[in-house]
Amino acid sequence: MPADERIPARPSLRERRRATATREIVEAAERQITEHGPAALSLRAVARELDMTVQALYHYFPSRDALVTELITRAYDDLADAVRTAVETPSDEEPPPGVVLAAEGYRRWAIDHPERFQLIYGTPLRHYEAPVDGPTTRAVQRMAAIFERELFAGCTAEQLARADVPPLSPAFRAYLEAPGALPAPAGALFLNAWGHLHGLVVLEVFGHTDFLGDHQAEIFRLSIHTLYQDLRRRIPAEE
Repeated sequence: MPADERIPARPSLRERRRATATREIVEAAERQITEHGPAALSLRAVARELDMTVQALYHYFPSRDALVTELITRAYDDLADAVRTAVETPSDEEPPPGVVLAAEGYRRWAIDHPERFQLIYGTPLRHYEAPVDGPTTRAVQRMAAIFERELFAGCTAEQLARADVPPLSPAFRAYLEAPGALPAPAGALFLNAWGHLHGLVVLEVFGHTDFLGDHQAEIFRLSIHTLYQDLRRRIPAEE
């Protein structure tokens, strides 16, 4: 059998037990967040639910921050999966632009999981600092890549560099022009679109648009559609 076709070794019994215990700890912590909100997360309560000591829990997560990082990463990954699924799910109707589908997937996940949405986008947990360029950052980048693809589908780098935006300050342009990033004008458009989309979802999740009743989904689609059309008008045709 060729080396690249060898069957991977099965995890040992100890590794399987550790994976099971880790999963149970994370799931118990997610239940606690769902029931009591992110600020109420307690390692002691998680350990109590699983009939284990806090000291035993530390064998799997050496600190509260390590557990919080895992919870945030999982929330972002689940949200990114919901966004991707929304874009890729076939429809019998004429679908709207992909970015509208992505935004609606984002909105639905946030409405269905308000406490986990609050964990990643609400008031930061006291004394928690996400690891620099760690798993939470990579999870955010994965989701952002979906929106970037749908917003700028079919556009060349040269077109994006000539996008019509107000003059950018030298400092902001330098910030946007990181290696591998979008051209600065497109980066500015992306951040503007993201702020608009996310702001609408935050208002709804935290109850500030309840007065719209059953019309909230329609208003959201209209807003994202209009936002997308305006953004695409700012990108010049290919020469």
